[in-house]
Amino acid sequence: MMDLPCVQWQDHVAQKWTSLDPDIKEHFTSLLEIDDVFKYTLTLTTQDDLDFVQSISAGNSVQKDAEQAAKCRERGNKSFKIRDYTAAALHYSQGLCFAPLSSEQLSLCYANRSAALYHLQLYQASLDDIDRALKNGYPSHLLHKLEDRHSQCLKHLSADQNAKEDRHNPAPKSQRGPQSEGPLTFGICPQAAIGFSVEKGRHLVAAERVAAGEVILSDRPYSFVLIPGMEEVTRLGGRQNTEREVVFGVEHRRCHGCLTETLCAVPCEGCSYSRYCSTSCRRDAWEEHHRWECPLGADLMVMGVMSHLALRVTLKAGLKNIQRAREPIRDKSTELNGQSSDSDPCCSSHYGNSYLSVFHLLHHLNHHSPALRFLCAVTIATLYLKLSEAGPTPLSQDLCKPSGANSQSPEEEGADRSSELWLLGSAVLRHFLQLRCNAQAIITLQDIGAANLPVQSSREIRIATALFPTLSLLNHSCCPNTSLAFSTGAGPDASAELSESVAEDRSTACGVTVTVRAAKVIAPGQEILHCYGPHSSRLATRERRRLLREQYYFLCQCEACSVQQEEEEEGTEGRQQRTSVKGSPHKSSLLCSKCKGALIKSSGDEGVGFLCSQSSCGHRTSSSEVNSRLQEIRVDLEKAVELMERERPDEALRLLRRTQRQSGLILAETHPLQGELDDATARAYATVGDWKNAASHLERSTAAIGSQYGDDSVELGHQLFKLAQLHFNGGARGPALSVIPKVRRLLCLHCGPRSHELQELQAMESCLRGQSRV
Repeated sequence: MMDLPCVQWQDHVAQKWTSLDPDIKEHFTSLLEIDDVFKYTLTLTTQDDLDFVQSISAGNSVQKDAEQAAKCRERGNKSFKIRDYTAAALHYSQGLCFAPLSSEQLSLCYANRSAALYHLQLYQASLDDIDRALKNGYPSHLLHKLEDRHSQCLKHLSADQNAKEDRHNPAPKSQRGPQSEGPLTFGICPQAAIGFSVEKGRHLVAAERVAAGEVILSDRPYSFVLIPGMEEVTRLGGRQNTEREVVFGVEHRRCHGCLTETLCAVPCEGCSYSRYCSTSCRRDAWEEHHRWECPLGADLMVMGVMSHLALRVTLKAGLKNIQRAREPIRDKSTELNGQSSDSDPCCSSHYGNSYLSVFHLLHHLNHHSPALRFLCAVTIATLYLKLSEAGPTPLSQDLCKPSGANSQSPEEEGADRSSELWLLGSAVLRHFLQLRCNAQAIITLQDIGAANLPVQSSREIRIATALFPTLSLLNHSCCPNTSLAFSTGAGPDASAELSESVAEDRSTACGVTVTVRAAKVIAPGQEILHCYGPHSSRLATRERRRLLREQYYFLCQCEACSVQQEEEEEGTEGRQQRTSVKGSPHKSSLLCSKCKGALIKSSGDEGVGFLCSQSSCGHRTSSSEVNSRLQEIRVDLEKAVELMERERPDEALRLLRRTQRQSGLILAETHPLQGELDDATARAYATVGDWKNAASHLERSTAAIGSQYGDDSVELGHQLFKLAQLHFNGGARGPALSVIPKVRRLLCLHCGPRSHELQELQAMESCLRGQSRV
């Protein structure tokens, strides 16, 4: 269940539902229109509900606080003293967010952050912070520090400019972010078209042949909300000093308006939570939604990301767009129930950044259980009342009509205002229900482990939840024929390297985008599909279908589900014979402890367990025994990774060697856990300079990745990129050059030719080719 309110609120509403009179429950359940559901729920929402939200949101205060600002600044000073300038900058930024306007703490945090940015060689950003410190009343007796730093920044910038002029083809780092090929064009490519059927609704099909790697569509989100609390930086500590390790969430590292990474955030002037990459981004967010969200910051955190995003979509739309979008629903309700492709009111012309394309997404009101429907409705009704308490309603300016000959009396205007204002709440509820099936997580790859390791490991993290109107056209497949790549439009720390004016220009030109590419050749007439989450390489058919039915209300009949279901129905012998499907999750990759044959799942009198596939052996192992041994390996792996993060590679290696001996008794080389273990072992060997052993283990890990995800997967591309890095860092020219073409093919296929990894790969290859000419 994605991003619902906090557990305390869910429990509160569940108790409220349980205590309702049966007649009220029955009436609520019988309501079939969202307008009716919202209006009726408003009558059931009480002051007790508002007070309860107030009580649970108290721990998420977003008020300015000079004392908290001072504490953040002190933490920044500690990081600065140990030369951890990145952590220092983040602490100072947090202090800026807490610091009240025109307070001494505000100027001190700006000044201190300018010092951290100076040591990170972000000289223009340091100059900007110096200016801000001066404008906010920096103490006069300390001015000499800023003056000296100001002079040093100008010297470095002048030297950098001269160096750039001496180079023939400079490539500014700010251009190394994940950008699309050529001018960015949004929409659907000519080779694809929107289709419609009663079974599938609106969907995307190939009108012509689509080549692998070709861009099918590019889309901007109608709106998105950053996900707080996602740990993006977990290894800022130094040598053998765990007290210095700090965890910063996505909300500390990224602009809340465009998701650009930045070390020099511009804080919201009203709350301590929201921060931006530039004053322009802050102004745009304020005008669109934040002026109403700002007083509700703590409440929105406990109400969950989905309700927050539903509100933000409504605030962006405004009353006029909501009223316009409702017209087809009232006028063509009969037609919509039995529409054909010719009568589809949401034709392709509505797709893009249009509210119509958002409003007409399916909300599945009647598919939600009564209890879940009640949770959504009470959440939005409470949020609506909290918003009304905070001040003038967001739509009040739309409702104000100029007086004239046909103006209404105050009583009539009040009645109209009351009857129209509930459209806000009803629209928010509509979008909340839609998001359960139409929200898209914005994903990025995040390096994990110590920053100075010669081989980095990475993981996918969700940094935001968004609503992409055009992307929502794509139906699901557990083995999709597309790949998604997200971009914030600027590379890491791009805004930190740019002056305020340049950053403001970029904030409007760039933004969050998703690019959908064909992961394989798509023939004319074939549907274009992407994965909603449950993927055939990660989960078994039964589990995938259960998750999809619970959240999206359909039984998946995709090719992967159909093939794997047939395999499961064939029984043990059939499964042994059919092993060609890459990543088939019921292939356990577990080994028999007696004969090292493959184990397969089986059910018997003793319950579900594992049976050796070798008929001459037939050894049976219980699920509890297998799970216990896997857990022991997992625990040891996590301990070893922690030792590496503390820069104790020798201890990590000893533990990993021991764990490798244990894993060899139960895990095949293609088991995902064995792949993780080999990856960690490779990093440990590389850290101590044993490149040969490091390469051997990373190659084994790459084989496991290929077995799980497939030879054409983006996951294999990322792993091969690490292998290329390892060979390059270890001076193995030949092996590095042999891997690079494989990496290039996979990353071009899934990420496009201008991805950051491909640019780094090009630099490695150029260096290696240059060595051969020396």
